[in-house]
Amino acid sequence: MIRQTLAAMAVMTLAACGESNAPEAPAAPPRPQATPEQKAALLASLPTPYNAGDLDNGRRVFARCRACHTITEGGPNMTGPNLYGMFGRTAGTHPGYNYSTAVKEAGFAWDAGRLDHWLENPRTFLRGTKMSFAGIPDETDRRDVIAWLKVETGYAPPAEPAAAP
Repeated sequence: MIRQTLAAMAVMTLAACGESNAPEAPAAPPRPQATPEQKAALLASLPTPYNAGDLDNGRRVFARCRACHTITEGGPNMTGPNLYGMFGRTAGTHPGYNYSTAVKEAGFAWDAGRLDHWLENPRTFLRGTKMSFAGIPDETDRRDVIAWLKVETGYAPPAEPAAAP
């Protein structure tokens, strides 16, 4: 009985470690969900061929990826890194994910073209990656999933240059 009581007290003490009486900073409010009209406008703004993507098919194709990747802002890394904000980010730099040396040393930023080649066959695109996914051989499926990812992961098209006065 005494051992059980001591064990319970030890567990409670350890559980309290790291707790602070300081108030927590308020969490940033979640971004509002894009409306279907906003998603359609973003899709239309994408460069060819992604502007012709089928978002429903892209969502279905991404189902193959969901076991390893999340796409929500602030979402967790899983077997693969969270993909929110990936476009324009340097490969191998998402915080908190342990990338293979090949990806950490890749030296490029993710764009649609590189992602297309990666998704076709990750192991031949970047030798030494730990990603075991065989790839998406169908060109239309790759186009659609890339378009869907751009619409769903916080992508913002580059700002158009201001018109000359």
